[in-house]
Amino acid sequence: MEINGNHPAEADYDTSKFHVIVVTAYIKVLIISYGTIELPVKIIQLLNAFTPQNELNRFREVYLVMELMSHNLHEVISKLRLDHKTLSFFVYQMLCAIKHLHNSGDLKPSNIVVNDRCILKVLDFGLARKKTVDTAMRMSDYVVTRYYRAPEVILGIPYSEKVDIWSVGCIFAEMINHRVLFPGLDRVDQWTKIINVMGTPSEDFISQLGSSASVYVRSLPRQTGKSIEEIAPDVNFLSNTENARANLTAECARDLLAKMLVINPDNRYSVEEALNHPYVKVWFRDDEVNAPQSENRYREEIDNADKQLAEWKALIFEEVKQYEQRHDIFGS
Repeated sequence: MEINGNHPAEADYDTSKFHVIVVTAYIKVLIISYGTIELPVKIIQLLNAFTPQNELNRFREVYLVMELMSHNLHEVISKLRLDHKTLSFFVYQMLCAIKHLHNSGDLKPSNIVVNDRCILKVLDFGLARKKTVDTAMRMSDYVVTRYYRAPEVILGIPYSEKVDIWSVGCIFAEMINHRVLFPGLDRVDQWTKIINVMGTPSEDFISQLGSSASVYVRSLPRQTGKSIEEIAPDVNFLSNTENARANLTAECARDLLAKMLVINPDNRYSVEEALNHPYVKVWFRDDEVNAPQSENRYREEIDNADKQLAEWKALIFEEVKQYEQRHDIFGS
């Protein structure tokens, strides 16, 4: 798939190439133009999708119009010390996003965007899946960017949506400390970095591992780990922004962090538990936490289909044209 921002001339069509043009636009303008409803969902919105071609044999471009966001979270972390109110609000919005997605699978600061009003959205969630009985599979090693991988991903055991809680915890710690919490060089080093900070896991967790993984984990020197106060020390918080009445304190932040960064997912917070923690509950809005599902649902049977390039092209063309008709893109 080739990314190209130029509109090709009529004589230049080459059906062996396919272009996706991503257009970001101010959402308020698009609401006026297209009547789009801004839902309180903390994932990036697809505002419009269309193709200028009307025939499959000339189909070459898809325009995806998305809301414009100012910065990604990595940029924010690298430039700003965040007060408790902002820390809490960002964590709350990440939790809303992963609750809506059920499982992102690739949560990291560069995949999270914010605007100047501190509104946060998750993007680039092509690996997200709604968990069903059929999707209780093993997550491959490359799915989550290494630094934010949950222990069960690194060690290759079945996963749940709690992998995202671990990722949010890693990002939360990074927002506090302004450095990556577990900067592993490879999968083995990533596990070493985790146990150096969190300590060696219990036998209950190790017994869930495959034979080779359990032998390896047991072969390592036992680590006691660090206290949560060492992981997120007072000096890394803006103490003058604490608000005890709203539970916006370093102590409360550490309590939430400690319940996210638990090696054994059986003992790790769920997204529902995290959303009800005092540090973020001040922001709780039912229309955000339980936002309606998108009309464009993920269909596993399509994702798993074995099709030729021409078949995929026809399927995309049909989907885009149906979207155009449903939303009256060209004002017919």
